[in-house]
Amino acid sequence: MPISSRGFARTSLIFILVGMIALVGIVATSVWLVERTQVYFEDVVEARDARQAAVQLRNLLQDAQSGQRGYLLTRDETYLVPYRAALASIPGALIRLEAVLTPHPQATGPLVEFRAQLDAKLAELTHTVELGQTGQFVEAIAIVRTDEGFALMEQMRTLLDAVIAAADALSFEGVVDQRAAWNNLRLVSVVGGLVILGVVGAAALTVIRYTRDLETARVEVETLNADLEGRVAERTTELMRANEEVQRFAYIVTHDLRAPLVNIMGFTSELEAAIEPIGKLIDRHPEDAGDPELEAAKLAAREDLPEAVGFIRSSTRKMDGLINAILKISREGQRQLKAERVDLAETIETALGSVRHQIDEQDGRVEVSVKTPPVFTDKLALEQILGNLLDNAIKYHQPGRPTVLGIEGWQEANGRIVISVADNGRGITPEDHERVFELFRRSGTQNISGEGIGLAHVRIMARNLGGDITLTSTPGEGTRFNVTLAPDLRTIVRNKG
Repeated sequence: MPISSRGFARTSLIFILVGMIALVGIVATSVWLVERTQVYFEDVVEARDARQAAVQLRNLLQDAQSGQRGYLLTRDETYLVPYRAALASIPGALIRLEAVLTPHPQATGPLVEFRAQLDAKLAELTHTVELGQTGQFVEAIAIVRTDEGFALMEQMRTLLDAVIAAADALSFEGVVDQRAAWNNLRLVSVVGGLVILGVVGAAALTVIRYTRDLETARVEVETLNADLEGRVAERTTELMRANEEVQRFAYIVTHDLRAPLVNIMGFTSELEAAIEPIGKLIDRHPEDAGDPELEAAKLAAREDLPEAVGFIRSSTRKMDGLINAILKISREGQRQLKAERVDLAETIETALGSVRHQIDEQDGRVEVSVKTPPVFTDKLALEQILGNLLDNAIKYHQPGRPTVLGIEGWQEANGRIVISVADNGRGITPEDHERVFELFRRSGTQNISGEGIGLAHVRIMARNLGGDITLTSTPGEGTRFNVTLAPDLRTIVRNKG
């Protein structure tokens, strides 16, 4: 089943939301796990620092004690070198240890106790070494043998070992937590990546399917358009042929009507010529004045006959004008169309050139905007169409305001050419929008001479060119005529042939 545009939009929105949720979840979880990993890393670093400080201080105490005992036993001052070095480094090592343990409240008491033990141990070391340097080695060794210094050393070693053990445990726990966090991060990344890949894959499949449906629809539309264009061309050709048949019929009819009309006009002239001698003949018998029959004859000869002849002559003249108009349209319809390359902008400028002086007399102006490719059409018919529309725009202008004409040309998406001629004249009432294209029909007040064949002629020519003409108008504001043309009349002429 093809995917509709609304279904595609809804599915795409769902995929986007799922992808965004997955992405936000991955990012948030990753950030949290990274922060936890950083915390675990800092705990491991702190534990390592604590362990290093405790080990360093324990080693320094052992070095000091070993140096003290080696000196007292051997009386060799070489042992005093590591002893003095250890004593010099112990304060710094103690400060480092305290800095690491101070943040932990549970270490406050043991630290105070450790400092007291350290002070006592350092005092014992210093006192025994000083005794040895004064030669009182026996007294110094006696102090060592009391095991008080050994007991202090064991107490401090116990505390330092406890710190080292706690640091080792904390380090191990931190490493385990880090590894767990990294594993979780890896799992989240893999699962999130799979979710995103799934969303992207599903979205891609949807897009491919939708694109395939669009391509199928496009091919179907192109096929339908090609078929439609063919049918339109056939219908246009049929209409043009039907139009030609109507025009030939009109030509035959008007030609046949013209023969008796000429006879009527001839006999009317003879009858008109006979009125005068008849009147003179009646006037030769004045002795019969007062005779009712003679008076009736005089009235008929002097008034009734001239009036009847005048009516016949005016009617035949009007009928002759109508027949001539029909013949003109019929001859134009029978003219062989000549499709040639026409520059629409140039043709419009030529048509404007013939009416420019009339526009200037009305203080008017013309705005032209033509954006069409060259057209292959009958140039003479196109010039007649433009000339008629421009003449009407000037003829039916609104008195009291300058004439403004707007002429545009463009090509529609289906390839057809549109020429728009707009004016600011007196306009056409809605009920006359279609009637003005009928033969001998006019709109509005008939205060301007005309036969009512101009727009009918324009419509016939437009349809001969494979197009048509329509209008939009507002009374008192103006009228816009849109003429559509086939972009290439050669195709229609070939089909017609």
